[in-house]
Amino acid sequence: MDMAKMTETFRKKLATGVLGIFSKTSDPAFVEAAGYAGLDFIVIDLEHGPVTIQTAQNLIRAAQVAEIFPIIRAKEGESSVLGEALDIGAGALQIPQITTAAEARAVIDRVKFWPEGNRGVCRFVRAAAYSATDRFEYFENANKSLVILQIEGELGIDNIDEILEVPGIDIIFVGPYDLSQSLGLAGQVGHIKVEEKMLEIVKKCKERGITTGTFADTPENAAKWKKNGVKYLSYSVDVGIFYDAVKNLVKTIK
Repeated sequence: MDMAKMTETFRKKLATGVLGIFSKTSDPAFVEAAGYAGLDFIVIDLEHGPVTIQTAQNLIRAAQVAEIFPIIRAKEGESSVLGEALDIGAGALQIPQITTAAEARAVIDRVKFWPEGNRGVCRFVRAAAYSATDRFEYFENANKSLVILQIEGELGIDNIDEILEVPGIDIIFVGPYDLSQSLGLAGQVGHIKVEEKMLEIVKKCKERGITTGTFADTPENAAKWKKNGVKYLSYSVDVGIFYDAVKNLVKTIK
C-alpha cells in the first residue's frame, strides 16, 4: 500500500485510538502476521534489538503488504539515522530520551524538508520509489510523516511545557520503564509517583491538542491508560507475545 495513503489513514485513526506493538526481530513474517491480525501499527525497534537500517527496509515492505503502519524507533543520540529511516520508507519516527525543547527542535530540523526543516535531500531512495515519484510530490508527502517524541525522565517532564511549544510534534510517548528508573523506582511502572508524572504529561498534551502514547505489557495497564486518554498504545513486544503464547500452549496441551 502507498505510504502516503497509509499515513493519512493512520492520522485519522489516531482520533479514536490506535493499537500496536514493538518489534525486535529481523523477520518480516512477524510484521506481516501483526498486520493480518488487525494491529494498527508496528514499531520497528532500532534502539533495543538486532534490527539495522538494512534489515528494516524489508520489515517496512512487509508492513505495506499487510497494511500495518511502520514506525521506526531510532537509537538514543543517533540523529544521522533519522533521515535514513525516512529514506527507506518509514511512516513515522519515534525518538527516545527527549529532555529539552532544543532537542525537540533539532529532531524536527533533521526529519522535515524545507520550509519546516533542513533534512538532507535525496530523491533516489526507496521512499521516492528510487526517483519514480515526482520530486515535488515526494517532498510534500515526506513532510507528512509523523514525529513521536519519547519523554522518559524527570528532566523531560520538568521541560514539558517548552517541549510542547515546538511545532511539528505529533505524539508524545511516555516511556514508563525509563521514567520509573528516573524516579528511583526501576520497574515499578504502577507506582503512584510514576503514574502521577504520566498523568501530568497526558493532561498537558490534551490541553494543547497533542496525542499521547505509552507502553503497556498487561491488559490491565492497557485498559487503564486508554481510559485516561492515551490514544497511541504500544502493547508489549513481538518476541514477548510469542513467548507468552507458546508458554500458554505448553501449559494447556503438554
